[in-house]
Amino acid sequence: MILNELHPGERGRVTGIAGGHCVRQKLALRGIAEGCTLTMVSSSCGPVAVEFRGNTVALGRCMARHIQVVKVE
Repeated sequence: MILNELHPGERGRVTGIAGGHCVRQKLALRGIAEGCTLTMVSSSCGPVAVEFRGNTVALGRCMARHIQVVKVE
């Protein structure tokens, strides 16, 4: 599933990042890489907000569509 499909409060572990070097680099600069666990904060209108490592990060919807996750409990 893609990151955008998580509901607020749900957690997902990043299993893959689609896209080229530029996408991976932008996400890496924000600390998002395969294996990290993200908690969906908000996915309604505008950017997608996720929390990880005690920080909240806003990602554009297009960028969030590149992130593959598996739901974790």
